[in-house]
Amino acid sequence: MANFSKPSVPRFSVDVYQNEYLPEGGREVNAIVTVTSTGGGTLAGATAAPRPAGPDAGAAVALMVDCSGSMDYPPTKMRNARDATAAAVDTLRDGVHFAVIGGTHVAKEVYPGGGRLAVADAVTREQAKQALRRLSAGGGTAIGTWLRLADRLLFSADVAIRHGILLTDGRNEHESPEDLKAALDACAGRFTCDARGVGTDWEVKEVTSIASALLGTADIVADPAGLAADFTRMMETAMGKEVADVALRVWTPVGTTIKFVKQVAPTVEELTGRRTESGPRAGDYPTGSWGDESRDYHVCVEVPAAGLGQEMLAARVSLVVPQPDGSAQNLGAQGLVRAVWTDDMTASTSINPQVAHYTGQAELAQAIQEGLDLRKAGDIDGATAKLGRAVQLAGASGNADTAKLLAKVVDVVDAATGTVRLKAKVAEADEMTLETRSTKTVRVKK
Repeated sequence: MANFSKPSVPRFSVDVYQNEYLPEGGREVNAIVTVTSTGGGTLAGATAAPRPAGPDAGAAVALMVDCSGSMDYPPTKMRNARDATAAAVDTLRDGVHFAVIGGTHVAKEVYPGGGRLAVADAVTREQAKQALRRLSAGGGTAIGTWLRLADRLLFSADVAIRHGILLTDGRNEHESPEDLKAALDACAGRFTCDARGVGTDWEVKEVTSIASALLGTADIVADPAGLAADFTRMMETAMGKEVADVALRVWTPVGTTIKFVKQVAPTVEELTGRRTESGPRAGDYPTGSWGDESRDYHVCVEVPAAGLGQEMLAARVSLVVPQPDGSAQNLGAQGLVRAVWTDDMTASTSINPQVAHYTGQAELAQAIQEGLDLRKAGDIDGATAKLGRAVQLAGASGNADTAKLLAKVVDVVDAATGTVRLKAKVAEADEMTLETRSTKTVRVKK
């Protein structure tokens, strides 16, 4: 059992990478904003070293396990899901509030029951694992009901960090897409959630939409035997989260318009439409919970035209935790995005390496999604063109993991030019893995 004490609270820093120089008449300013938190729960991807555990009322976790009838085919799938959930329970830190939910066409409290959360210790972890052994498969799938129960349970405790882990093996066939979206809208901003699809009978866009809406991660576990290791990693990461509901606050001066704000590392995630106003000319973009980690964001603003030699502050980026009363706790880190107009053609036409890299990574993710959609629709020429462009972008940016996944879907003739042929036969797991992981990016070497 991995039993970790509460880590120290991380410190935040903001770094801005941009080419601030614009030609005469230039109006678009692009910047990559790197946000780093240090001194939190994890170091270099590894969980903090074990220390004597103490009480911790700071976190709550809800584990949602698919128990629909399809989990019995093959029978090892349900057993692997039980074992994986038990491994995640073993990874809970003492004092963390938790619950296990069994999901079918309805949501059932598996442990502890009674509309409440248990508090993790040696006794409750063992009780939860005993309850898991009684799980059996039967019924349909209505994921929105699972999420709504998780929300109710997570908010039964007065904690700072609320997180869900959701496992499904099938399509959400027993509620409408509108019902699922309504559940996601109701839960967004209230807790974060990692979503996993096991096997190959689930819908990628359903699972990725859950993770996207709830600011978590999505992935495929094609072989159910890999669930325990994956669940353990997810729970270790969740245990490292120390600051919840962090928002990227972007202030812009009069006359400046924000064109978009998106996360570009470790995954591409569009944030523009999630803005909430936070005062005159300022808006907050949600980023979820943080431990010891670093993420990159692409901020694009349109500034008023100005004369040569003039300069201005195009945007100010800071980190805040919005409070229930409408105020915000400032996390003490900020970065400035500048605009300077020049007639130096070399300066104004140079593309910042970080901006160029992540523009390519965002295009890569889009090319994969569009290519796979065209392939499913039977448009061979369109799919070949899009996936060929994806191969070209993956090679140019050094995204070796994505390049390997693409090579299982297309035969690469020339990576540099994006010349490919669609494979006649593609394993369903390979296609689903490429689609699920299409938004994963590699970081630019700074």
